[in-house]
Amino acid sequence: MEHSDKHTPHLAHHFGEMEQQRESAKLGMWIFLLTEILLFGGLFTAYAIYRAWNPDMFYNAHKHLNIYLGSINTIVLISSSVTMALSIRSMQLNNKKRTMAFLVATLLMAGVFLVIKYFEYHHKFELGQLPGKYYTYAGIEGTNPHIFFSIYFMMTGLHGIHVIAGMGLITWMLRKTMKNTFSPEYYTPLEMTGLYWHLVDMIWIFLFPLLYLVG
Repeated sequence: MEHSDKHTPHLAHHFGEMEQQRESAKLGMWIFLLTEILLFGGLFTAYAIYRAWNPDMFYNAHKHLNIYLGSINTIVLISSSVTMALSIRSMQLNNKKRTMAFLVATLLMAGVFLVIKYFEYHHKFELGQLPGKYYTYAGIEGTNPHIFFSIYFMMTGLHGIHVIAGMGLITWMLRKTMKNTFSPEYYTPLEMTGLYWHLVDMIWIFLFPLLYLVG
């Protein structure tokens, strides 16, 4: 097995075999994802503190978010996680066309998520429901409602940046798939991209109820 691995072009010189290289990549990705969890964990902590200080204001402010659009985005992202997982499974089964189709489907759903987010942001900008000193809306009861929207834009904005980064990675994986880089024996980058995308989806699953439902 070790002898055959040494002939594969995807085995880096500092690894003895493909399995060792794959496990090292997974460990590195999990460490990276842990730093991402810590990053968003800080924002979730800020949300919890400010919500504890301003429970009534947060409740009143969250009613001005569009639950319908937020629900659609939740369904879209969960569906994209499924298509991402199916793309990896298709490559394991050596089905290149299905891998590409599922990657394109994941990209399209990520695009739908961002378009919906654009319309949500645009509506907030029109009403003046903005962070900090840019907040001009007068229709929410409570003290300092701009705090809620500061946290809303900070958390959803950072998440949106991660969605864009994920789209870039998926596009790269699609390009590599088209070039026959991957095979049932080598699909580690595709698998790592899938792990990243699942984390992006999981973060949204926490953001949606905290911002849109609980407030």
